[in-house]
Amino acid sequence: MMVHAGSCHCGKIAFEVEADITEVMDCNCSMCRRRGSLLAFVPRDALTLKTPESDLQTYRFNKEQIQHHFCANCGIAPFGEGVDPRSGARMAAINVRCLPDVDLDALTIKKVDGARF
Repeated sequence: MMVHAGSCHCGKIAFEVEADITEVMDCNCSMCRRRGSLLAFVPRDALTLKTPESDLQTYRFNKEQIQHHFCANCGIAPFGEGVDPRSGARMAAINVRCLPDVDLDALTIKKVDGARF
């Protein structure tokens, strides 16, 4: 497994994620469509926050199942957290656009119709 360093734009939220990222999700829900994120889902314990948790701002919407974290300073949303409804496992949804070492052109992009949920 590779360890990727990620952050928001200004660096106030920094993290590492241990994952081999080859496939990402491009969701068309109202949040993801506006944000333009490409998401990779990993177990929550694969993500290590490198900055204080108090620097995270959190937004919830719709069924409020996912904690969408963002930086109050620069506005970038590097990851979210939730629970896999099938397994009950804690998960993190990493915005792969916030991982500078990941070649976005090499990823398999899976389109997801989140607008219907």
